[in-house]
Amino acid sequence: MIRPQLPLNALRAFEASARHLSFTRAAVELCVTQAAVSHQVKGLEAQLNVTLFKRLPRGLMLTSEGETLLPVLREAFDRIAETLERLEGGHYREVLAVGAVGTFAVGWLLPRLADFQAKYPFIDLRLSTNNNRVDVAAEGLDYAIRFGAGAWHGIEAVRLIEAPLSVLCVPEIARQLREPTDVLGQTLLRSYRSDEWPDWFQASGLSTHVAPPQSIVFDSSLAMMEAAMQGAGVALAPPLMFARQLAAGAIEQPFAIHITTGSYWLTRLQSRPETAAMAAFKAWLLQIIHG
Repeated sequence: MIRPQLPLNALRAFEASARHLSFTRAAVELCVTQAAVSHQVKGLEAQLNVTLFKRLPRGLMLTSEGETLLPVLREAFDRIAETLERLEGGHYREVLAVGAVGTFAVGWLLPRLADFQAKYPFIDLRLSTNNNRVDVAAEGLDYAIRFGAGAWHGIEAVRLIEAPLSVLCVPEIARQLREPTDVLGQTLLRSYRSDEWPDWFQASGLSTHVAPPQSIVFDSSLAMMEAAMQGAGVALAPPLMFARQLAAGAIEQPFAIHITTGSYWLTRLQSRPETAAMAAFKAWLLQIIHG
């Protein structure tokens, strides 16, 4: 903790000098004279009774004491700046960190974010995407939206929406698919979940023991669908998450046959207390999805 008697100007002078390893460049940044910066740092050294810099003919070198102090000051100044930024405009902006599987983020969440921002302008949303493999604790997330059965150790999960999978492809290929068996003549595009196409074959009345056609495996449904839209083959993906592409005619759903392998869930660590921003985001999601 910074003691109250320590002068902030001296600490700022030290931090700037340490970044530049120069009193002169620090002075330019702080809009003061080189002599003023040097004086501030000398005063800080005297107050702490340590040497923070080795003065060299062509610059400065941090001592071990200086190297110890610098990261602490950087973090403190960064936190102060971040807090001041959140207070700007007379309201405190609360940060909300959300990780979402890319398919849900792009296909469902992004088109609706303007509504969330309009209703909660003082929540600073930080959105990151993943391929459904996420470590909520390690990544410092308040929430993670993921796909699955809803059972993760140490995780509280709220079901959002089911997204059945169906065959999606470009119109040129769709015209060649009159019966489900016609899929066997195409390149299958699939995720790392190897059971999805066999499950669809079974739902279509096809033998699960048919010789599989050529396939390409993707770690992201977004990449898989990009390949499908470029005519690389037929994909098994959730039409709900690609509604815009279907409406635009970029892809088609040749069969009504679908399979359900899981749902999208809003998850958080059970040990993570729910903040006001988290509660607002969850209420917003559930209201839109379930009315």
